[in-house]
Amino acid sequence: MSATATAFAAPVPPSTALSKLRILDLTRVRAGPTCCRIFADFGADVIKIEAPDGVDPNETMSGARDGYDMLNLHRNKRSLTLNLKRKEGLELFLKLVETADVVVENYRPDVKSRLGIDYEALKARNPRIILASISGFGQDGPYVGRAGFDQIAQGMGGLMWLTGLPGQGPVRAGVATADSTAGLYAATGILVALRERDTSGEGQWVQTSLLQAQIALCDFQAARYLVDGVVPEQAGNDHPYSTPMGVVETADGFINLAVGGDGQWRDLCRAIQRSDLVDHPDYATQPERLAHRAEVWALLTPIFASDTSANWLQRLEEVGVPAGPIYRMDEVFEDEQVRHLGIARTVPHPRLGEVTLVGQPIGLSRTPAAVVSPLSDKGADGADILAEIGLDAARIADLKAGGVL
Repeated sequence: MSATATAFAAPVPPSTALSKLRILDLTRVRAGPTCCRIFADFGADVIKIEAPDGVDPNETMSGARDGYDMLNLHRNKRSLTLNLKRKEGLELFLKLVETADVVVENYRPDVKSRLGIDYEALKARNPRIILASISGFGQDGPYVGRAGFDQIAQGMGGLMWLTGLPGQGPVRAGVATADSTAGLYAATGILVALRERDTSGEGQWVQTSLLQAQIALCDFQAARYLVDGVVPEQAGNDHPYSTPMGVVETADGFINLAVGGDGQWRDLCRAIQRSDLVDHPDYATQPERLAHRAEVWALLTPIFASDTSANWLQRLEEVGVPAGPIYRMDEVFEDEQVRHLGIARTVPHPRLGEVTLVGQPIGLSRTPAAVVSPLSDKGADGADILAEIGLDAARIADLKAGGVL
C-alpha cells in the first residue's frame, strides 16, 4: 500500500454477517459481479477467478482494472488466476469447490458443460454446493445460444417501449436495469438456497436471466397487460394513471410533483392558492384528473414557472404534497439526506489514493455491509488461496510457469 493510502483513517472493519461463506466468482461485466458484490460487502470470502493474461479473448470487456466500474463492482474480493481450459487448472478449481458454498457464473449456458463445471460436475465434488447461473435468456429454450446484453434485454423485456416521450420511439434506460436486477435476483436465489440447505443438507442450481429479470422489473406494467390486456404505451414523465404526477418546469429548473390521491390534490390547490380547483368537476377525483390530464398540466405549468424550484419544494413540503428535486449525479451526492445515509464509501487504493465507491443500500443494525478493500491486482491473492487447499510454494511456482495460473 502506498504512503498516501497509509495516511488515511483506520480502515473500516469487514462485515461479519456472511463471514462463514465462501463464494467462487467466475463472473464478469455486470450482472454476475453485482450478485457477488453483495456477498463480498457482507463479509463472505469471495474469490474472483480470472483467466491468466492472454487466455480470454474478451478479457478487456469489463474495462480497465483501475477504472471506476471494475473498482465499484469487484471490491472486497480476493483474486486468483486459473486457466480452466487446462486439466491442472480445472482440477484446482474443483478442489476449491470442495471448500466453497457457492459458485456464481454468467457464461453462455453451454460453456459450463464444455469446461466441465456444470452443476452435476460440481455436485459430484461437493453435494452442498450451490451453483448460480445468470444468462441472457435462460439455461435452455429456443434462445439458449444467443449472446445477451443489458440493452437487448431492455428491448425484449418491454422496458424500452415504456420509456421515453409519447411517439419518440424506443428509449433505453440510463442504467443497466436488466443486468443489475438479474444480479439482485441471483443473490436472492442464492440466499434462499442457502437457507433451504440448512434443512436438506443439499445444494441446488439457482438460475436467472437478464430477460426474466427485466420482465419482472416491469412489474405492474407487465401485470397490466397480463390481467387487463392493456398494452402500456410511452408516457414520458407522466405516471401511467395518477395525475398530476410527473416533471414540472419551474423558474430555474425542474422538479418532480407527485399527487397520488384526492387529499393531496386538495393540498396542492392550497399550495398554489387555487381553491377554485378543489371541487372542480373535471379535477376533484383521480379518474377525472386522468381523463383531463392535458388540462391539468396546462393549468399548472404557468403557475410553477412563476417561482423557483427551492421555493416550490418548500411550499409543497409545508402542505404535505410529495415533491422532489431532479438532480444531476454531482448534486445527488451533495444532498444532505444522501450524505446522512452514507451510501458513498471511501477506501484506500495503492495506486489511485483514496477512492469513493457506491455502498450497499441495505442497513443492518449489528452486521452492516462494509467496503474494506479495492479490487486486488489480478492474481494477487493466488498464493494464499492455493496454500489454503494444500499447495506449497514450489508447486504454485511450477503451475505459474506452466501457464495454469
